Amino acid sequence: MSGHRSVMLPEALAFLHPEPEGWWADLTVGGGGHTEALLQATAPGGRVLGLDRDAENLEKTRQRLLTYGERLHLIHANYSELAGPARELGISGFRGILMDLGVSSFQFDDADRGFSFQQDAPLDMRMDRSRGVTAAEIVNHTDEKQLADWFYTYGGERRSRQLAHAIVRQRPLSTTLQLAEVAKRAVGYSGKIHPATRAFQALRLVVNDELGSLEQGLAAAAALLEEGGRLVVISFHSLEDRIVKQFFRAGGWEILTRHVVRPTEAEVSENPRSRSARLRAALRRRQG
Repeated sequence: MSGHRSVMLPEALAFLHPEPEGWWADLTVGGGGHTEALLQATAPGGRVLGLDRDAENLEKTRQRLLTYGERLHLIHANYSELAGPARELGISGFRGILMDLGVSSFQFDDADRGFSFQQDAPLDMRMDRSRGVTAAEIVNHTDEKQLADWFYTYGGERRSRQLAHAIVRQRPLSTTLQLAEVAKRAVGYSGKIHPATRAFQALRLVVNDELGSLEQGLAAAAALLEEGGRLVVISFHSLEDRIVKQFFRAGGWEILTRHVVRPTEAEVSENPRSRSARLRAALRRRQG
């Protein structure tokens, strides 16, 4: 799994404040960088539950982390489904939970997954290829107004109506480069950003119901955090960050990040994909 770099790893661990006992969770395992660091920081008595909706990447990470034995449990599941795996393992509460949102480097770099328009590939974009509808199905069967609304709301695309109209006229579309070409003609360049960037971002959020899953995942994490347990969330989209911010402010939390934490200049220089990362953390207060 070369090429994988865990975003804001020192900051995440500092806010999680890991200890060598109890249960801990990484709800978005990806390449396993955060997971392995959590295992090391909670040795020898801490145990880690890792979830990921991408079964293929999860299996690769499982093989890489075999040496941690029974201290690590990896399960194929969306973080919104945390209650199920916790119940199966008899976990009544976690000392700390990490959620690192967005697309993993492996998903983005695997052309066959359809997250990028750098190479031609099927228009898929599903993080979990075992279920759900593809981006192609959404692009080809959604009405023009709904497409425009998604491009504007989730992608911040100012020419969303022109883009949606162009897509409907050019349907069916089945590959990433077909969609990118339609976007290039309909939107045009504005600065350095490729005209298809915002459309791909919006479609990815819709395909994977990322915002809905985040709301459910935060609620599931809160329900299973022990009193004094910590929840750390790294997001990469302003809408995700807003959901996290409002969730923490709704009550029952001691907010540990007075202001959102951003990656250092050094990290952004070494890993440009970290530049949009935003970290928020909070401690679970006593209930009732």
